[in-house]
Amino acid sequence: MKKHVSIALIAFVAFALGACNQSKKKETKNKKMTEAINPANMDKSVKPGNNFYEYVNGGWIKSHPIPPEYSQYGAFTVLYENNQKELKALVNEIAKKKEVKQGSVEQKIRDFYNSGMDTARIEKQGITPILPEMKKVDAITNLKMVQQELAHMHTIGVHPLFYFYAGADEKNSSMEIANLYQGGLGLPDVSYYTKDDPASKKLREEYVQHIAKMFELKGDNNKVANKKAQEVLKLETALAKTSFTRLERRSPENNYNKMSLAQLQKISHNFNWKAYFANIGLKNPGEINVGQPRFFTGMSKIIGETPVSVWKAYLEWNLLDDAAPYLSKKFVQENFNFYGKTMSGQQKMRPRWKRVMGATSGSLGEALGELYVAKYFPPESKKRMVQLVGNLKLAFAERINKLDWMSDTTKKKAIAKLKAITVKVGYPDKWKDYSKLEVVPDNYFQNITNASKFAFNYNLNKVGKPVDKTEWGMTPQTVNAYYNPSNNEIVFPAGILQPPFFNKDADDAVNYGAIGVVIGHEMTHGFDDQGRKYDKEGNMNNWWTSADAKRFKAKTAKLAALYDHYTVLDSLHVNGQLTMGENIADLGGLNISYQAYLKSLNGKTPKKIDGFTGTQRFFMAFAQVWRQNIRPKEMAKRLKTDVHSPGEARVNIPPFNMTPFIKAFNIKPGDKLYIPKDKRAYIW
Repeated sequence: MKKHVSIALIAFVAFALGACNQSKKKETKNKKMTEAINPANMDKSVKPGNNFYEYVNGGWIKSHPIPPEYSQYGAFTVLYENNQKELKALVNEIAKKKEVKQGSVEQKIRDFYNSGMDTARIEKQGITPILPEMKKVDAITNLKMVQQELAHMHTIGVHPLFYFYAGADEKNSSMEIANLYQGGLGLPDVSYYTKDDPASKKLREEYVQHIAKMFELKGDNNKVANKKAQEVLKLETALAKTSFTRLERRSPENNYNKMSLAQLQKISHNFNWKAYFANIGLKNPGEINVGQPRFFTGMSKIIGETPVSVWKAYLEWNLLDDAAPYLSKKFVQENFNFYGKTMSGQQKMRPRWKRVMGATSGSLGEALGELYVAKYFPPESKKRMVQLVGNLKLAFAERINKLDWMSDTTKKKAIAKLKAITVKVGYPDKWKDYSKLEVVPDNYFQNITNASKFAFNYNLNKVGKPVDKTEWGMTPQTVNAYYNPSNNEIVFPAGILQPPFFNKDADDAVNYGAIGVVIGHEMTHGFDDQGRKYDKEGNMNNWWTSADAKRFKAKTAKLAALYDHYTVLDSLHVNGQLTMGENIADLGGLNISYQAYLKSLNGKTPKKIDGFTGTQRFFMAFAQVWRQNIRPKEMAKRLKTDVHSPGEARVNIPPFNMTPFIKAFNIKPGDKLYIPKDKRAYIW
């Protein structure tokens, strides 16, 4: 629940295990680099002004159908897949080791992975691993016991009703405080419960069928299972109706409501908050940030109106839903049938080794990350990235100083914030200590639970302490990047610093158009419609003049309109307000990186490559980062839930606001994507 603004459509994770540093140079030298821009990936029959996304990526899209195991397939997926293929052998190498020191990272990696691959044992165990937790729920006889069990479930990684976590105080960013955040829903968005269109109604029916099937797999008869499923949907619907919408939650001000334990108890009186904090191991929580007060007030009302029997069904469902991927095949398959097939259109599950590797990396992320960077991340990549970031900072500062809509007073503060941005590249300087995480060789579900307990306690112990600014919110093997406003930092894990994002053998136009835009994108998040509300120290603080803020909003309104009118899947539109922050960052990243690219040329004109100028290759490199095929169900889901615009819109809108792009590709009035000058968005 921590605030990390990501540039990726999906945060794919590359899971890696490595050998020693001595093999690093040989590995990176022999690794084949993908071609920077391959003309075969284009569709030159398409006019750039009519569909730049298709012009650059049409050939690739036709030759890369979505594999059955995915709901979408694009540049991020390809990089993830390439990493997986290379890393599988390394994982197996460690997993096969018989003699490793008990308690060592290698022992934990080996036993965690092997326990997940031991399907014979997992099938034999069936539902047995979660029976102790089920018995606790079955023993509940009153609301007090419901609340006690809910607290216990939070400590083992199951999250009925709401989330608890430690996070930086958004108005005192140097300190960690307790946070509460709305939750409790099995469907991915509030709108799935509240809309009455045919598609939403059908999905709710399928959801109820899925819940009932899971209860039947647990051992309930059909009548009991269906009754429980209906009760769960009714309860979740009540929670959804009191929840903040995804758009409401985009506002930092809406989510910052610091109060004492007594104040929390007053607005949510049917829940014993003192007992809750004691039960999770935090007797004195101090000041608490209550993310969505309306939700917690509504939750209190629901608690008072809902019978104990319904709460028991709801808690059982949460246990089943959380455990299903780690139990026997019938649970895994039913879980996939709904969340994979029905929700996203996937045709089949990922191979088991990929799923188990994902769980291993999710539980021992930095342990794997330390080995990953030793094997696969060359020091020269980090050095060049740091240089690129420095160049983009200079370009961004120049652009800020030349803004005609911002006052000198705000400009000075903007420059100060830009200079203060911390840059993290590759991997953390300090690695997480996993010595307290117990991993056993013969119980996959127990290892999952132990890892959840470890993560919960690790986070819990932060409350009331200074923020550790060295900590990372992503593992080094993650194919993604992020900006954290509370730390005022941009972070680029090693996993993304590979082609097509970063190619050490490519011309500058390609690297500035790809990873340069990613860097500029993350920098711009510090100045988007939400990030701009944080000062250089990471505190939520209005450092803008009112006149500047008004002009900024007028400019972003133009950008929102461009996305609101962009159609996908024939009739569905992008939500310009929901995706506002990412759209601002895309446009800002392009402008900043292009200016940095021009500065890098020192007035020289680069030679054409494959007939394309440097400027053309810059924008083409940007476009190919977002190439993808995506299933209709997944697209429909993301239009409701994703704060990022679809890849096609990310390519077909921002460049058309830029004069250098329009000139480079001879975009003219009459072209389908041409934007009249008075409609263009110029912000950063």
